[in-house]
Amino acid sequence: MEGDEQVPTVLVVDDTLFMRVAISNMFTEWGYEVVGKAVNGKEAVAMYRALQPDLVTMDVTMPVMNGIAAVKKIIPEFPDAKIIMITALGQQKLIVEAIESGAKDFITKPFEPEKLKAVADQLLGQNC
Repeated sequence: MEGDEQVPTVLVVDDTLFMRVAISNMFTEWGYEVVGKAVNGKEAVAMYRALQPDLVTMDVTMPVMNGIAAVKKIIPEFPDAKIIMITALGQQKLIVEAIESGAKDFITKPFEPEKLKAVADQLLGQNC
């Protein structure tokens, strides 16, 4: 990607190493720049403040601070934050709370990479 085209930046938040690596690899493959990886909501809030990425993938269930609590901290400070919640099946009530708190979209694990890419591209207005 040469010229004045900005590479979208992503912060990946998940408490499992496997998911952090898998999601990061997907975004890297799609031409995004993964600028940070956080293992819980508390780290996510601090990293969001420092990096202000274009997009965040946020696991719902994490130790220390869960994804919904993190969204509730990030959105008041950064109302334009684009956060995609990543949730396990059966967490619909939590997703409603996350969306009401300012998350932009969600996907359910296990998910197809194409689904995540479609949601990310749509949020960022990419025509990839």
